[in-house]
Amino acid sequence: MNTSVLYQTPTFVIVAILFVLMLLFNRIGFSIHKRQIAKNPESASDGLGPVEGSLLGLLALLLSFTFGMSASRSDARRQAIVQEANDIGTAVLRADLYPDSIRTALRADFKQYVEARIAYYQSGTDADKNQEAIKKAVKYSDKIWVAVVQQSQDKENTLRSQQMIPALNSMIDIVSTGDATKNATVPDSIFWFLFLLIITASLIVGYSNNGKKINHFIVSGFALMTVLTVFLIMDLDRPRRGIINTDASVQNIISLRDMFKE
Repeated sequence: MNTSVLYQTPTFVIVAILFVLMLLFNRIGFSIHKRQIAKNPESASDGLGPVEGSLLGLLALLLSFTFGMSASRSDARRQAIVQEANDIGTAVLRADLYPDSIRTALRADFKQYVEARIAYYQSGTDADKNQEAIKKAVKYSDKIWVAVVQQSQDKENTLRSQQMIPALNSMIDIVSTGDATKNATVPDSIFWFLFLLIITASLIVGYSNNGKKINHFIVSGFALMTVLTVFLIMDLDRPRRGIINTDASVQNIISLRDMFKE
């Protein structure tokens, strides 16, 4: 789990601070320009049009790039969860290939494994509950694996083992894939550079204002839309603590409980 200060800070706090900083630096840029005009009236015609346009273009490009990165990783997380539900379901169904005595024991262990995976996804950002659920899942997946390997030594179970072992491999491997996608967040360095670029753009926009007053409606609108975009990007990057989450995908794993109803 990402333990950086930026990741642990609530998204609402970050965008609220960013919004205030945008308004503040716009005011600072406007004030600096006015002082220069007061000292040298001829500088009123000096503009930063090309610089302002280039900077805003760069900001738009970085916002687009970061949004694409966070959106693709969010989609990968959802796909990994759905794939895990499919892999577990396949393994549970293949337990039915065994005689009743073996099948009953395997399904009991599969049921505990499913409950452990559900607990993992429902634990949110609680690190202790996360670890507890992971340990329980590993315990039962290892137990299932040992039982299946032992049964594979019996020649009568050759066909069953050829079906069951690949399914178990997929069920175990997808957990690592899911953990990798969960931890694949947008690097903090990109976010810090994005924040710096946003603040700098606000300063330049304020400095380029040749009017007598700041149009607070336009400035506030620009700041609001920018921080809302940042909020969306960061929310996509925090699936366990944001508004945009993976709860709908997790329902696929929760629904596996139905497979154990007699």
